[in-house]
Amino acid sequence: MVERRRRARRADRGSSFGELSPHSRPTRRHVDLCRQQRRKRGYQETDEHGTFWRGIAIDSDTRLRVGRAVGKTEEEVARELMAQLKDRRGHPDVPPGMASDGKGGYREALLQTWGQVPEYRGVGRPPTLKRSQPGWRYLQVIKSRSEGRLTNVTIKVVYGNPQEVVDSVGAHTAYVERTNLTARQMNGRLVRKTLSYSKQLEALEASCAWEDWVYNLTRPLKTLALELEASAEAKRRRWKRRTPAMAAELTDHIWTIKELFSTVIVPQVINTK
Repeated sequence: MVERRRRARRADRGSSFGELSPHSRPTRRHVDLCRQQRRKRGYQETDEHGTFWRGIAIDSDTRLRVGRAVGKTEEEVARELMAQLKDRRGHPDVPPGMASDGKGGYREALLQTWGQVPEYRGVGRPPTLKRSQPGWRYLQVIKSRSEGRLTNVTIKVVYGNPQEVVDSVGAHTAYVERTNLTARQMNGRLVRKTLSYSKQLEALEASCAWEDWVYNLTRPLKTLALELEASAEAKRRRWKRRTPAMAAELTDHIWTIKELFSTVIVPQVINTK
């Protein structure tokens, strides 16, 4: 009996490829059902295709989204956001007080946008690098993680008096992190591990712009609600709902999607040619 089993095993080993031995039996193997999603073959990273980063700048008091940028790298996004704050948001000389995480190159973007080269005093080599100026307020919230869990939070004041910067800016990035979560809920193109990603850069930029309009004008936030004066007959506290645009005094009512579609925006630059 033992000799027959040995012969059957030898026959199994000697069988040719594609044949199934009558004495074969299943063996234990590791089966890869689904490989990790990687870049598809034949598709390379270009200026118009591939992976993109999106950055948002919000006002911490009104939750208004005041800046948006899409780029291939975090450094590119940071430079674009700082340029928008300088040119469009009324900060031509001094940057506003800001808080960010420890990534993204925002410190370098601040120097590139608002920094100035010191005046040459006639001694040594003339300076060529831009430096920060008095009045800057900027801090970083650096988070350390281990095995997917938050282990430590460090507040690093980069520019300004530490106590003044913490009191004015706040030692957290909770508002911008919350608006990032809201963005992923509103805009399917930003959801991770999904098939609804943008196939074209123009479509991604358009969807992000539309999302910001809807968020700023049509979505009231509970944290921005104002308590109304209660009358003697009122049994409940009454609140006035406000959107970020209402908190920033850009409008006096909550917009509807229909109103948003029917409003014509006058362009800043009119082509007369």
